[in-house]
Amino acid sequence: MGIAIKVAWLAVSFVAAVSFAVVVGIVHPSEKVNALWVVTAAGCFFAITYRFYSSFIAAKVLSLDARRVTPAIRINDGLDYDPTNRWILFGHHFAAIAGAGPLIGPMLAAQFGYLPGFLWILIGAAFAGAVHDLVLLTASVRRNGRSLAQIAKDEIGPVGGFAASLAILFIIVVALAGLGLAVINALKQNPWGTFTIGLTIPIALLMGLYLRFLRPGKVGEVSIIGVVLLVLAVIVGGRVPHWPIAQYLMLTDKQLVVALVVYGFVASVLPVWMLLCPRDYLSTYMKIGTIGLLAVGVIFMAPVLQMPPVTKFVAGGGPIIPGKVFPFMFITIACGAISGFHALIASGTTPKMIMTEKDLRMIGYGAMITEGFVSMMALIAATILIPGDYFAINTKLPFDKIAALGFPVSQINELSSMVGLNVVGRPGGAVSLAVGMTTILSHIPGMRGVMPYWFTFALMFEALFILTTVDAGTRVARFLLQELGGAAYKPLARLRWAPGLIGTSALVVAAWGYLIYQGSISTIWPMFGVANQLLAAIALGVGTTVIIKYGKVKYAWVTLVPMAFMFVTTLTASWQLFFLFRHKAASVPAADTFNYNLDAALVAAMALLAVIALADMLYKWYGFVSGRREVAMSEVVETAPS
Repeated sequence: MGIAIKVAWLAVSFVAAVSFAVVVGIVHPSEKVNALWVVTAAGCFFAITYRFYSSFIAAKVLSLDARRVTPAIRINDGLDYDPTNRWILFGHHFAAIAGAGPLIGPMLAAQFGYLPGFLWILIGAAFAGAVHDLVLLTASVRRNGRSLAQIAKDEIGPVGGFAASLAILFIIVVALAGLGLAVINALKQNPWGTFTIGLTIPIALLMGLYLRFLRPGKVGEVSIIGVVLLVLAVIVGGRVPHWPIAQYLMLTDKQLVVALVVYGFVASVLPVWMLLCPRDYLSTYMKIGTIGLLAVGVIFMAPVLQMPPVTKFVAGGGPIIPGKVFPFMFITIACGAISGFHALIASGTTPKMIMTEKDLRMIGYGAMITEGFVSMMALIAATILIPGDYFAINTKLPFDKIAALGFPVSQINELSSMVGLNVVGRPGGAVSLAVGMTTILSHIPGMRGVMPYWFTFALMFEALFILTTVDAGTRVARFLLQELGGAAYKPLARLRWAPGLIGTSALVVAAWGYLIYQGSISTIWPMFGVANQLLAAIALGVGTTVIIKYGKVKYAWVTLVPMAFMFVTTLTASWQLFFLFRHKAASVPAADTFNYNLDAALVAAMALLAVIALADMLYKWYGFVSGRREVAMSEVVETAPS
C-alpha cells in the first residue's frame, strides 16, 4: 500500500470518526443531527470494514484461493450450476438477500429512536451479517454448493444437521409467505404496480436469452437494454390506470396469490440464467440506483432527524413494538444487520454460480454491507418524519392518544395531500417508508411536482425488493427438499431429475401459497424474527465449526462472538414471546385460543431446536480442539493447473 493510499484511508477514517461522534451525540449533544452525518458515517465505516476487515477474513481465516475450481465450473449443468459474471451474480445475490427486512425493519424499530438502529445496523452488518454471509458462502462453494442443512450434517453430525434442517424448513415457508403477503398488499387493486412489476419478467427473459445466445459476455450491452426497458415500463405504467386494460390489472388479493404461486413455481424450475439471474440483476441495480438517488436527495435536503436519539419506548410499551429494545430491536432489524435467511441463499443458488473464489469477498461481504447502507437510508426515511406523524401512519391510535404519548401529530394532512393518498392508520412500515422516501426525493431539483408518482414508485420499489427474494427462496427450498428427500428416495437428490424438480417446487409454492391464501400468516409473523435470527446463530455456529476444522482456532472469534450474541438475543426473545402468546391465549375469545397456543408451541420448538444444535456443536468443538475427535472435512478440493 503506497503512501498516498495510506493517507487517503486515514482521511476516510478521520471523517468516519467525526461523523460517528456527531451522530451518537459526543459532539454537540444538545443539537439535532443532520442526516448527512448518518450517510457519511455509514459510507465511510462500511468502506473501511470492506477494505480491511473483509480482506483479513479472506486471507487469514478462509485463505481464499483463485486456483480452486468452483462447482459452477466443475459441474456446469446449465440449470443450477452455471458460471456467472461477478456483476451479474452480485446482482442476483443482493436481490435475493435484500427482501423487505432492510427497508421495513428500521422503519418499525425507529420507535426506539434513531440511535439504537443506527448502531445495530453499523456494527451488525460489518461484524456479524457480512461475516456470516462470506463464511457460509465460502463453505458451500467448497462443498459443491451444498445447503446449510447438509453442511451442518456433514461437519457437525446428524443431530445438529437435523435441527438445522427443521429450522430452515420453518423459516423458508414462513418467510416466503410473509414476504409474499407484503407483495400482495402492495399490488392489490394497483394496476400501475402490477403492470410494471409484471413486465420485469419478460424483460429478464429477454436479457437472459440475449446474454446466453445473442451476445455472450456483453454485460454492458444487456445492462443498458434492461435499464432502458425498465424505465419505460415505469413511465408507461403511470398511464395504465387511465387505459381500458386497467380493469384486467385491478387484481384482488386472491388472484394475486395465484399469480405469485405460478411465478414462484416457474422461477424455481427454469434454468438460473434464463429468469432468476437477469431479473435479480435488473432489480438490484434499480434498487441501488434508487438508494443512490435517495442519498442525492439527502444531500439536497440536508434533513434533520426529528426522532430523538432514544425514546422512552426502549423500556417497552411502544405502540408499534410492545417489547423492550433488547431483545426486540435485534429481531426487528434483521436483514439490514444479520439474517439467517441469507445463509439459505449463500448455500443455495449463489455458490452454484461462483466462477472463482476471488469473487467471494465482493459477493459475500460486499452485498451485505450494501444492504446495510440500504437499511441506513430506510432509517433516515423514518426518522426525518415528525414523530407524531410517524406514529399516526404506523399505528391506528387516535391523534389524542398519540399526543398523550408525548408526540403530537403535526403535518399528517400535508403529507397525505403531497402523496395523493390518506396515509393515516396504515401500519406495517411500507407506507411510512414510501412517505419518507417521497419527502426526501421532493427536494431534488425538478421533483416536487411529481410527488404522487414518486410515492407510487416507492411502493413498487418495496414490492420489487421482496419479489426477488421470493423467487430465490423458492429455489433454495427446492434444493433442501431434494437433499432431504434423497435420503429416502435417491433419485430425488438428483437436481436434474424432472419429477423431483417439479414435485418439490410444487410442494414449496403450495405451502407458502396456502398460508397467504388463508391469511393465517399474520398469526405466526411475530415468530419470523425469532426464527430468522435463530437460524443466523446456527449458521454462525456451522461457520465456527468449519474454521476450527481448518486448524484456525485462534480466528474462531470472528464467527463465535456474533454467534454468542445472536443466541443470547434470540433465546431471550423466544422466552418472552412464549409467555406473551400464552397470556394472549388466556385472554382472547375461544376461537383464537388455539392459534396463540400453537404460536407458543412453535416458538418453544424453535428455541429447543436451537439449543440442541448449540449443545451438539459445543460438544463437537471440544472434541476437535482437545484432539479426542478426528477432524474430517467434506470439502471437494480441485485446483486448476497453473
